[in-house]
Amino acid sequence: MLRRMNTFSGQKLAAVVKELENFAPTSWAEKWDNVGLLIEPHREKQIKKILLTNDLTEPVVKEALEKEVELIISYHPPIFKPLTRITQSHWKERVVAACLANDIALYSPHTAWDKKSGGVNDWLSKAVNILSIRPLEPELGAPPGTGSGRYIETKMELSQVVESLQKRIKNSVHVALAVGHTPKTLIQSVGICAGSGASLLKGIQADLIITGEMSHHEVLEFTHNNTTVLLCNHSNSERGFLHEFCPILAKSLNEECLVFVSEEDEDPLVTVASDINKELSAFVDVYKQ
Repeated sequence: MLRRMNTFSGQKLAAVVKELENFAPTSWAEKWDNVGLLIEPHREKQIKKILLTNDLTEPVVKEALEKEVELIISYHPPIFKPLTRITQSHWKERVVAACLANDIALYSPHTAWDKKSGGVNDWLSKAVNILSIRPLEPELGAPPGTGSGRYIETKMELSQVVESLQKRIKNSVHVALAVGHTPKTLIQSVGICAGSGASLLKGIQADLIITGEMSHHEVLEFTHNNTTVLLCNHSNSERGFLHEFCPILAKSLNEECLVFVSEEDEDPLVTVASDINKELSAFVDVYKQ
């Protein structure tokens, strides 16, 4: 049974941020990234409700206001490039304005969670039967297993990997077969990078790569170098980790905060079946039909 809200005593924002830093230090993030505490309310209050989201969109902000959360943890940083103004003319500015006006704190971990052992890339890697796994680029001075991307040794038919990946992300997958590969091809090596991984995965020797998105010409470069490409759509390669992290954070906060995953957060792209149900109020991914 769910606990009543008045049984959650909450914690100070600084204490919650400390636990987030303990899980994945922001020093692990890429130099170009904008991570950590991005919005700190001017009035200090107990953090009792924490909303996890992959992207802080306007529907997610509306959800946060309706559920009266004090802290939003957005995997992708809503504030990335410097804001020169905060007006109502752009959706990102409206998102920031809503947080400021309602004293909602905002924290973003992004690439620190990607590198974390047991983080986003390891969550995505569980779509593959793992014989061995290592970071593509280990993080110097960090615990073993920390670093960018993952390289996996396995033994699975390609069709098995595709089916397993779809179950993992609960969505359809785009497949670009390498020249000479078939669904029955035995996959023995896999490169993984959640999100947009073409630059990190470029040049690796692997039978298969799994990432969120890449350009048409990047796909062709891989498939003509004997590497099949599986694309999940960007945020679908990341979002599922939030459900894994949710109980981890709640436990680290001694169950004093209610931590939950957004119901409004979703990838903007949907792969639609040719036979469309005209009664639907919104398009549904073909995998879920």
